[in-house]
Order: sequence, then C-alpha cells, then structure tokens
Amino acid sequence: MQNIFIIYTGGTIGMVKDAETGTFVPFDFDLIARNLPDLERVDYRLTVHSFTPIIDSSNMNPTIWVEMAEIIRNNHDNYDGFVILHGSDTMSFSASILSFMLEGLQKPVILSGSQLPIGEIRTDARENMMTALEIASAKDNGKSIVQEVCILFDNKLFRGNRSFKYNSAKFEAFRSPNYPVLAEAGIHINYNREALLDNTAKEFIMHTALDNRVGVLKLFPGISPTIVKSILDADVRSIVMETFGSGNTMTDQWFLDMLADTIKKGKNIVDISQCKVGSVELGRYETSQGLKELGVLNGYDMTFEAAVTKLIYLQGQLAEQDDVAYWVEKNIRGELTVND
Repeated sequence: MQNIFIIYTGGTIGMVKDAETGTFVPFDFDLIARNLPDLERVDYRLTVHSFTPIIDSSNMNPTIWVEMAEIIRNNHDNYDGFVILHGSDTMSFSASILSFMLEGLQKPVILSGSQLPIGEIRTDARENMMTALEIASAKDNGKSIVQEVCILFDNKLFRGNRSFKYNSAKFEAFRSPNYPVLAEAGIHINYNREALLDNTAKEFIMHTALDNRVGVLKLFPGISPTIVKSILDADVRSIVMETFGSGNTMTDQWFLDMLADTIKKGKNIVDISQCKVGSVELGRYETSQGLKELGVLNGYDMTFEAAVTKLIYLQGQLAEQDDVAYWVEKNIRGELTVND
C-alpha cells in the first residue's frame, strides 16, 4: 500500500456555487471526498492537509509557497508521493517555484485541479485526481518513476517549470511547447522516461529564502519612454523583459540607453520571448545584438512563470547580483534549454 500525502490549497476542484450570488466559492476537502467514492477502492493510504482558510489561486504568494514546501519537507520521508490540489490560474507559478525550492527531489510532487468543480456532472476533477494519485504512487524497482514537480491535467503530465496555462475554456488547460510531455494517460499511463529527471544520486535539499523584488517589462510597438523608465526605476533587483520573436527589441537609442543605465546600476535584465514556442537567441538579429553587448541576460526558452519564479528563488539564495546573473542563464531544474 502506497502512502500519498494530499495538500489541498483550494481551487475550482473543491468549489461550490453560492446560492445567493451564483459565484463559485471555495469549500473544504470533504466535498471532494464525498464526490470521489473511488477513493475508498484504491490501494493508497491517504493523508490530507487542508489549508485554513482555503485559498483561491489568484491569491497565491511566496508565504504560501514556503508553507507548501515545508509541508513536503516535513513529510518527505514518510510518504511515497505528494499531490497538491491547486487552482489552475497560478498553478504553473507554484509548480515552477516549488521545482526550484525542492532541490534533488526524489519523489513525485504532482499539482492538479480541474476546470469544473467536482460536484458538476461533466467535471474533469475525478479523472485528474485519480490519475494524479496513480502517478504519485508509481514506482519502478522501488524507485519513484517521477522525481520532480509536475502538473497533471487532462491526461497529460508536464514538467511544472515548463508549463503554462493557455486555455480557460477547455479541459486541456496547460501546454508545454518547449519540452516533451512527461507522461500520457490512456488505457495505460505511458511515461516518457528519457524526458524525466533522475535525482536518485542527489541529496534532497529544501530552500525557503525567497526575494520577490522582480519587475516585468512587456514590450509593445509604441511603448513610451515614460512607461519603460517607470518599470526600470522600480525598487527591484531583476527585471523580466518580454521581447519580440527570438529576443528582439526596438533599437531606439533612448531605449538602449535606459537599459544600459539600469544594468550599470546593478539590476539584472532577463530577456524572454513573448512567443510561447521557441527560444531567445541574442545576437541572431541586429535588433538583439545590442542587447547582448549591453549585458542583457538570455532567458532562452523559459516560460514567463519559470523566469519570474527562478529569479525570486535565486535572489533569495544569492546576495550578489553577479551570482544571480550567472545562474539565471544556467539550467538548474530542467527549466531551460541552452542553445549556444
């Protein structure tokens, strides 16, 4: 019998419709258990930790991330796997930051939820929940098949720090265009073993120091100097700059001068693409060659969620900006592919 620890944070999976307002509001885990009679039939020993109060994922923050990580650390040795029930809106942020916080993880941490509450007739909650439990318990020769933080949604298992929510209207809510699907559930669960991390030889270490002084500069044609300056001058240590195509920006001198001045002041600027597929290639075009010369950092094919949370993690661990700059361009948890 496998021991599985369930962390219930909230989200659509456990919501009920308020009789007065007609809106969905969070409920407790008992609602899920009542609507999942199959839990009584499976060969798992389940332990449930419910957050109090239940959290809408739009209110997710670093304090809650630390609490989730500490729950996993405190129960790590006594359980075969972990399932986190979480609202889908910020699920990729939580999966990404947990992947960085839980270094050398040798057990599955599976985030899942649903697009419809579990009490609805056509809900996707039951299938997501039962598949997440099966993957969390899966072993091969006594070793967990999955040894990383993942998202399970609509029969597909994604690396957490490679995923993003792209659809709010379909059950197929998540995608991972720059990294293969880790497993797909049909009649059988087929694992893409070559794509999975193997942390067997590593030491499990948890990191809880986070620093969320991160800004975001999303470029668009015609963006004004006032807007750019207000973001670059903010009280942050690093800025995620969402650029065009393979990392391109306008070449207006005022813009390049602002970036140069910001970098000289000791702030890191990380270039990621607004495109969901592909990678930043600084210097490939004239419009990005200048960025490379200024010292703009390459975010390669990181998702927005991974880039933001990686900086929050690195800044919590490293006091020196040069150290943050060095590690942000390195693949530390399978979150990016270096194409140099």
